[in-house]
Amino acid sequence: MSGGVPDSEGSRPEGRRRTGGLRAGRLGRLLRGPRPEAVPAFVARACTLVGLLNVAAGVFPRFRHSRMHALAEVLPGALGPFAAALALSSGVLLLLLAHGLRRHKRRAWRAAVVLLPAGAVAQFAYRHSVIGVLISLALLALLLRHRGEFAALPDPRSRWRALANFVLLGAGSLVLGLVIVSVHPGKVIGDPSITDRLTHVLYGLFGFEGPIDYYGRTSWTVACSLGALGLLTAITTVYLAFRPEHPAARLTEDDEAKLRALLDKHGARDSLGHFALRRDKGAVFSPSGKAAVTYRVVSGVMLASGDPIGDVEAWPGAIERFMDEAKAHSWTPAVMGCSETGGEVWTRETGLDALELGDEAVVDVVDFSLSGRAMRNVRQMVKRIERNGYETRVRRVRDLGERELERIQRAAEDWRGTDTERGFSMALGRIGDPDDGDCLIATAHKADEEPGQYGDLKAILHFVPWGKDGVSLDLMRRDRAADPGMNELLIVAALQAAPKLGIARVSLNFAMFRAALARGEKIGAGPVLRAWRGLLVFLSRWFQIESLYKFNAKFRPRWEPRFVVYRSSKDLPRIGFAAMQAEGFVTLAMPRVLRGAVAQRRPCPHHAAEREVRAA
Repeated sequence: MSGGVPDSEGSRPEGRRRTGGLRAGRLGRLLRGPRPEAVPAFVARACTLVGLLNVAAGVFPRFRHSRMHALAEVLPGALGPFAAALALSSGVLLLLLAHGLRRHKRRAWRAAVVLLPAGAVAQFAYRHSVIGVLISLALLALLLRHRGEFAALPDPRSRWRALANFVLLGAGSLVLGLVIVSVHPGKVIGDPSITDRLTHVLYGLFGFEGPIDYYGRTSWTVACSLGALGLLTAITTVYLAFRPEHPAARLTEDDEAKLRALLDKHGARDSLGHFALRRDKGAVFSPSGKAAVTYRVVSGVMLASGDPIGDVEAWPGAIERFMDEAKAHSWTPAVMGCSETGGEVWTRETGLDALELGDEAVVDVVDFSLSGRAMRNVRQMVKRIERNGYETRVRRVRDLGERELERIQRAAEDWRGTDTERGFSMALGRIGDPDDGDCLIATAHKADEEPGQYGDLKAILHFVPWGKDGVSLDLMRRDRAADPGMNELLIVAALQAAPKLGIARVSLNFAMFRAALARGEKIGAGPVLRAWRGLLVFLSRWFQIESLYKFNAKFRPRWEPRFVVYRSSKDLPRIGFAAMQAEGFVTLAMPRVLRGAVAQRRPCPHHAAEREVRAA
């Protein structure tokens, strides 16, 4: 018993040493700051905080009971208004730069290194905020110490971003200006209305005196703040309009020639391979040149589509180049619509994760038949349309005459169902290019009517090659005045004509979340699965989810799963938004009138395709 006391007493110094060591370790980690890889995100959040502090310093009146008020009294009288404008401007710019800092952008780092000390000076001169100054200087030190973490190259950009900046920053300046005008209730002469306040803000943004008067130096403070906002909007818009363009990657003639050579050897492996030839995609090749990954950058997401092109053994080299490019620009890497084999290679080589996105419908020509109960609806629809006088033609693009091809191109353009072009991962973006002679076109005609603008043409299906013995559906267009069922008619016609054209397999549309829709409607499905299916059916009011699945299922296809590859679950919303932009469901572009003016100056011969399905 007595032997236990000395042990207990003797352990105390060791416990104290351990506790002291832990405290020293924590203090050391605190002094060292965040890990280098965590600095950009930390600095971005902190710059957002500093930006808000600077905006508040510029907008709201200074503290009258500040300890530094005595010093302020001996400063030049004009310093207050100019300091307020400087604090406001630097705060707005820091808020704009926070996103670039989070993405390791070098230019954002350079701008922040200039703005942080300017904001610190303004905070001290106008608000005497010692804490704000210390935060700004601490961030400046952190940026300088970890400048190597901010080496990302610029994103693709175009001139229309200047217009977007003018609209968004102008609207923000208008709202912020109304706050500035209204936060001095004790200094306002009279009782101005909301119209007077708005007029005062508009005049002030352009540097003119408005209808509202204030007592003392408040008029100077408000005028300088409003003028700073207007000047900031003008300068940033002019900078964006006249800075050198950094265009998005485009498929060069040399890249296209290399991709076509790879597709000639390995194109039979992936039904989406030919869509890599879209000319609004970029391409990175493996060191051996035997494989390539095609992509587009949308909203900071480097979005690849389908599997890599070429020899499977060379895929890792192309994937490594893709990831290096994404890292150099601080883009978020993602892959849309890769196969199971492609998903396995991507996840193995990069450490990314994969999620099943849906299924591709593939019809084996040898197994297709209109006979049987399962095909009764399709069979009856096709017979009814044929009795109404429609006939079909299925040909290679190279077999079409020049005038007929031109008529098909015009019809496909005019029959597009939306103002925006759609398509990225499963659309080629053009019809009738001389290099695409192996593409297949199925057309529906009605000769017993008076010819219209496009003759007797009523519907179009366009297929791209899938190796030597397959085709993959690209787009579906039809005259809205034609009878329902044109798409079913032309798919059946293409499948029936396939043997004569040497085609053994036909890839139809992609059905997103097909497995969930199919399992959720079966007997015994659990509440979670039924709820998930219910949500998908609800979303189908705006997106063709259920209708695509049901349309494809009519032809009794086999289902090939497709996957999305991503880095982190938190990236999925951003990747989904970027994919919707790439596919044309979300458009962030110039107004249509301005796009038309740009198109007149710089016409583009290639039109993006839209995949449209109208179920019977």
